[in-house]
Amino acid sequence: MASHGFWFLGAENASGNCSQSPNTPRAWCQAAAQKFPGGIGSKLCALLNVGEAEKTAQAPVKAEDGSTAESCGCNKPCNSSKATLCFSDLYSTDLLPALDGDAKTMNFLQEVVDILLAYIVESFDRSTKVIDFHYPNELLQRNNWELSDEPETLDDILINCRATLKYAIKTAHPRYFNQLSTGLDMVGLAADWLTSTANTNMFTYEVAPVFVLLEYVTLKKMREIIGWQDGRGDGIFSPGGAISNMYAMLLARYKMFPEVKEKGMSSVPRLVAFTSEHSHFSIKKGAAALGIGTESVICIKADERGKMIPSDLERRIIEAKQKGYVPFFVSATAGTTVYGAFDPLIAIADICKKHDIWMHVDGAWGGSLLMSRKHRWKLNGVKRANSMTWNPHKMMAVPLQCSALLVREEGLMQSCNQMQACYLFQQDKHYDLSYDTGDKALQCGRHVDIFKLWLMWRAKGTIGFEAQIDKCLELSEYLYNKIKDREGYKMVFDGKPQHTNVCFWYLPPGVRYLEDKVENMKRLHKVAPVIKARMMEYGTTMVSYQPQGDKVNFFRMVISNPAATFEDIDFLIEEIERLGQDL
Repeated sequence: MASHGFWFLGAENASGNCSQSPNTPRAWCQAAAQKFPGGIGSKLCALLNVGEAEKTAQAPVKAEDGSTAESCGCNKPCNSSKATLCFSDLYSTDLLPALDGDAKTMNFLQEVVDILLAYIVESFDRSTKVIDFHYPNELLQRNNWELSDEPETLDDILINCRATLKYAIKTAHPRYFNQLSTGLDMVGLAADWLTSTANTNMFTYEVAPVFVLLEYVTLKKMREIIGWQDGRGDGIFSPGGAISNMYAMLLARYKMFPEVKEKGMSSVPRLVAFTSEHSHFSIKKGAAALGIGTESVICIKADERGKMIPSDLERRIIEAKQKGYVPFFVSATAGTTVYGAFDPLIAIADICKKHDIWMHVDGAWGGSLLMSRKHRWKLNGVKRANSMTWNPHKMMAVPLQCSALLVREEGLMQSCNQMQACYLFQQDKHYDLSYDTGDKALQCGRHVDIFKLWLMWRAKGTIGFEAQIDKCLELSEYLYNKIKDREGYKMVFDGKPQHTNVCFWYLPPGVRYLEDKVENMKRLHKVAPVIKARMMEYGTTMVSYQPQGDKVNFFRMVISNPAATFEDIDFLIEEIERLGQDL
């Protein structure tokens, strides 16, 4: 059995040195005093001894390992030894709120924390694998994942915890580059633990007073950074960028045709939305969910760098009007998923103003560049938008999930979405009802996503986030400069990328000198998938790939992990060449 955390005291062994029950707060700090040097144990003791924190601590005593620790405040020296607990004889029903379940609970949770801490340390160790890959059928057979009618012991539960992490992708690993969301921030992780412990809902101030206020001040700060005067407006944290984009589309429709809320789509004319051909799929998905239809989303041409072409946008708007359609929504992208392109927001804003159309900026990936004085120019014109999606769980490395929708017009979300359920949003509460945010959300139950971002912001400051973002962009430029003229590499588009997306083909020796262009493209299309599969099987790194339009599969390297270094970029290049040399 794995070693147990310090919290276990042992009901049978703790009574020898203190007169009170081993389950009282004072008994707990015996272990704390021995575990922690430098008086930390006594501080913990003060927290645990409810009503007795005022008592003067006793003189320091020597722990068994020779370190000095202060006593817990009881009348006898704190030198009891840590006992062991057999989880194979315990079940979840033995934990709190079970009678006398506090010791067992603390031991069980400490064991879980030990597992988590070991995984965290391992995740940042470059000598470990990013992934212990197994094919689905094999992974199903290696462990018993089936649900049973009878309860499992806590020992079995701990085994399940270890197995789950054993096969999990180490997204905090400095060589994990597969997704836009990577890395693991320790303060953000602590905030996530605290949020789960609080286990409350974001719909009313009544049940989440601090969290509701933190969302209020944080959204206001984000709106100030966008450039909206005095941070005025509205917003909400949603389950992800796709939902934030759908919120924006919902608000745009309601703003133009408020009757749609009660009467539905049959009460409005044929609506059309516009977005770049390189935009995120969530724009079409939102149109489908809202009953507008994917055919009503008109994709605008992008240039060779992936930026929306404004002249094509205006041409398609005019065409739609001539057909009797009603343009109501334009989604510009700040940081496209594949190329990392930033649409020309000023030109798009001019067109939206001219035609009286709601302008939304999908900044899920690139919005965080607003935190950087060096790079925020890429979003010039964003303050003219009616709404913006901004995902701190991407470039700001806030633990998933953390996506914000920011809206320029205050009160619109409330009028669009409220249903005034009297069992939740009573109008005769004794506090300011404007802090009951649940009725402006599509959800009823809403997870507390704000605390991770707020606590990290407090810990880093805006300048800390700025440095983190600037470093990621510096690493992407380093990669681009290393491979742009390197033999065996070909860039998907010319010029330095705007974001951390570096898109390239690797041409192995067997493909590099093929003169038949058709055969060359056919074979090149297979290269990235094979190298990616080998990456996962070896477990050394992970990088995404995809085709784009008429372009065959290429690597899309993105950097958002604060743990990544120049050495990790060098490793990636060498690993691609090693894994692809025989292709």
